Amino acid sequence: DAGSSVEEMEFNWDEYLEDTGATAAPHGSFKHVDTSLQNGFAPGMKLEVAVKSDQNTYWVATIITTCGQLLLLRYDGYGEDRKADFWCDILTADLHPIGWCQQNKKILKVPEGIKDKIPDQEEFLQRVLKGACSAPANLLEGLHRGKNPLDLIAPGSRLELQNLRDSLEAWIVTVVENVGGRLKLRYEGLEDLDKFDQWLFYLDPFLHQVGWAAQHGYSLQPPLAIRSLRSEADWQEILKKVKEEEEESSVPTDLFKDKPVIGVHSFSEGMKLEAVDPMAPFVICPATVLKVYNDKYFMIEIDDLRPERASSQRYVCHVSSAGIFPVQWSLKNGLHLSPPPGYPGQDFDWADYLKQCGAEAAPQSCFPSLTSDHGFKENMKLEAVNPVDPEEVCIATVTKLKDSYLWLQLEGSKKPVPECIVSVESMNIFPVGWCETNGYQLRPPRKAIVNKQKKIAVVQPEKQILSSRTVHDGLKNQELNSSDSVVINGKYCCPKIYFNHRCFSGPYLNKGRIAELPQSVGPGNCVLVLKEVLTLLINAAYKPSRVLRELQLDEEAAWHGHGETLKAKYKGKSYRATVEVVRTADRVADFCRKTCIKLECCPNLFGPQMVLDKCSENCSVLTKTKYTHYYGKRKNKRIGRPPGGHSNLEVAMKKPNKRRKRRKHFFVHKKKRSSTSVDNTPAGSPQGSGAEEEDDQDESELSHSLAQDRDKRKRKLRTFSFSDDENKPPSPKDIKMEVAEKLQLDSNPLEWSVADVVRFLKSTDCAPLARIFLDQEIDGQALLLLTLPTVQECMDLKLGPAIKLCHHIERVKLAFYQQFAN
Repeated sequence: DAGSSVEEMEFNWDEYLEDTGATAAPHGSFKHVDTSLQNGFAPGMKLEVAVKSDQNTYWVATIITTCGQLLLLRYDGYGEDRKADFWCDILTADLHPIGWCQQNKKILKVPEGIKDKIPDQEEFLQRVLKGACSAPANLLEGLHRGKNPLDLIAPGSRLELQNLRDSLEAWIVTVVENVGGRLKLRYEGLEDLDKFDQWLFYLDPFLHQVGWAAQHGYSLQPPLAIRSLRSEADWQEILKKVKEEEEESSVPTDLFKDKPVIGVHSFSEGMKLEAVDPMAPFVICPATVLKVYNDKYFMIEIDDLRPERASSQRYVCHVSSAGIFPVQWSLKNGLHLSPPPGYPGQDFDWADYLKQCGAEAAPQSCFPSLTSDHGFKENMKLEAVNPVDPEEVCIATVTKLKDSYLWLQLEGSKKPVPECIVSVESMNIFPVGWCETNGYQLRPPRKAIVNKQKKIAVVQPEKQILSSRTVHDGLKNQELNSSDSVVINGKYCCPKIYFNHRCFSGPYLNKGRIAELPQSVGPGNCVLVLKEVLTLLINAAYKPSRVLRELQLDEEAAWHGHGETLKAKYKGKSYRATVEVVRTADRVADFCRKTCIKLECCPNLFGPQMVLDKCSENCSVLTKTKYTHYYGKRKNKRIGRPPGGHSNLEVAMKKPNKRRKRRKHFFVHKKKRSSTSVDNTPAGSPQGSGAEEEDDQDESELSHSLAQDRDKRKRKLRTFSFSDDENKPPSPKDIKMEVAEKLQLDSNPLEWSVADVVRFLKSTDCAPLARIFLDQEIDGQALLLLTLPTVQECMDLKLGPAIKLCHHIERVKLAFYQQFAN
C-alpha cells in the first residue's frame, strides 16, 4: 500500500531497532569491515617531516591521530608534551617515509625546541627507530598520495580470481564496482555481459593480485562456464592485452596484507564429512572429498545418490573454508542433517551410510576448532548478502547460533529465502548502517514497522484529519484551498497551528529547521494535532532531548490537560517523557503561548495565529539576552545556545564531562548502535557534549555589544527567506546581502595557538563551532590548511555551515597573505 511504500523509502535503522525491540550486532564482530576502514596511516607510525623553522632540514615525527587527509604529528623528542603538536595535509606537506632522507642525501636535524633534550642525535634516532613502523611510502608519494587504500581498487582495476567450482585455475577479473571493499567483478573478455558477474569482498582468500597464478604455479584459464563463449585464440589475445596494460590497472600489494593466510590441510580423497553448499547455504548435507590438489586445496562434492543426476554441486575448499564439519556434528548440536537425494528412507544414519559407501569419516583433527566467542546473540540485527541474489543486501536477524555459525532470516528480499547458515567470519555479513555509510541500497523490510501517517491521518465519516506531511505536500502543490479544508466540529477540534518561522526561535530551537517545517498542521483532534506539532518542534531542536525535558509534565501544572508520551533521539540515545497536551480547542492558544515561553522563544513562534509581516511581540529587535529577560526563566547560568558541536572524531578526542544534572522523571534507553551509523543531528548545529550534561561554565563570555552586533549581522542575512503567504522565492531586488569587512589581524595566524583560533571563531557567527576546533586542537597552522572538502569530511558538517566556516577561514588566509606573507 502507499503508506508502506513511503515507509520503505524512509527506512531508518534506529527507528526499526526501537520498534522491533532488537539490538544491532556489535561492530567489532565484523573483523573484515574493521580492516577495510583502516586508511593506511595509524597512530604510532613514524615519518620524516620538513622542520618548520628550517625547510631544508627534516626530523622524525610520530602520527598522533588521523582525520581524513590530515595527520596530527609530534616531533620525536617531545615525549608526552602536546604543546608542539601540529597538523599536516598529506597532499601538500613535505612528508616522507623513514629512510627517505638517507636515500636522497637530505639532512636530519633536531628542531630548536628540543635541542637540549637530545645531546646525541645518532644514538637517539637509533633508539626511537628500532622496531618502529614507517608510514607507507605509496601513500606519501606518487599517484596514491593522500588516498584511502580501499579507494585504490577503482573500477577498471584488474585482479585474479581462482575458479571456485571445478579446478584450481585462475582467470583475470575486472572491478566493475567497489562498495566499501565489496567488489563486483566481471571476467575479462565478457565486456558488457553481466550474467557471470560475482560479488566478493576484497579480502576473500580466492581473490589475488595480478601475477599470483604465475607466481604459484597455477595456469590462467577462463572458467568452464564461459570458455565456450570465445575461441582459444580470442582468450590468448585477451591475456596478451591484459599483460600489456598491467601497470595501468594493477592494485597495490599492501592492500592484500591483511588477507587470511591459508593453512595446510590433512584431508584425503574419499573422506566423508558434513557440509553446507556456499551457493545455497540453507541445509547441512553429507559430502565427500572428491579430489586433493595439494596441501592447501581440495575439492568437496555434496553427495547425490540419484543415478540420473544432471549436475553435481562441487567446490574448492581450504582448511579454513566455512561450512565444513566433521561427521555427526549436526547430531551433537541438535540440528537436522538433510539426507542425500536418492537416499532410501527418511532417517539418515552415518554408521550405515559409511558402511554402505565403504568410506571413512574425516577425523576431527582435519577441522579447525570452532569458537563461540564472537559477540553475536540471538535476535540481533545486521545486514547480509542474499546468497540467491548477491546484488541484494538485506536486513538479517540471528535466529540461532551454534559454535561459530549463525542462522540468519533475511527480510525484504525480492523472492523469499530460507534461513541461511553463515560463519561468523563470513565476508558477506555487515554491521547495521554499513549500506547507508557506503551509499548502497539496503533492501528494506516488506511491511512498514511504523507508519507515521497513521498517527495523524485518521479518516472518519464526514471528517478528516491531515498529517503535517499531507498538509505540507498539499501546500507545496497549491492544491489545498478553502473548498478542500477539513470539517471541524465540536470543542475537541483544534484549529490550524501555524509555524511562524520569522519569529525569534530562542536558544533551543534551530531556526533553519523551523523554516523547513510545514506552514501549518491541522485542523483536527486537539491531542493529535498538538502532539504532531510538539514532535516537529522537538525534532527541530539543537538538542531534542533538552527540549523534551523542558516540555515534560510538571506535577504543579496550572491547567489540567492530557498526558501524552513523546520521544526524542539524540546522539544514539532514545528519550521518552510524558508531556501535557490540552484536549479542548478553547485552550489551544494559551497552551501554545505558554509552551513558547517555556522554550524561551517568541510567544508567536507557533500557534493558531499566522504572523504575516510583523510580529505583534516585535521579537525581531530583541537580542537573546533581552528576550530571555522579558519572557525567559531567568536562570543563573548563561543563557543561549549550548556550546560545542560534534565531529567524527569526538569518541577518540573528547574528555567526558562528569558533572551531570539531577534528572527528573526522565528515562533514557541507551540503544546499541553501530559506529558506522550516522547521527541524525545536523552536523554543525550547536550542541553540547551530551544531552544530560551541564553546559560548560568555563567558556569565556562574549561581550554584550558583540552579541548584539552578531545578531544584527545574522538578521540582515536572514531577510533571504520565503514569505509566509506566497510559495515563491523573492525577486533579486528584495534580497539584501552584507559584504564582509576586510579583516585586520593583530598577530600572524601561523603563530596562533588553539586558544587563539577558538577566540577568533567566537568573534564570528560560527561561534558554536569553536568547540570542534578546541576538541581537535586545531592551531593557526592547521587552520590555514583547512579547505571546504576537508572541513565537510573531517568535521562532519553540512554544506551550509561548512561554507560559512570556510568563508571566515578564507578571510584569515587573505589577511595573512596581505599582512604577513612578505
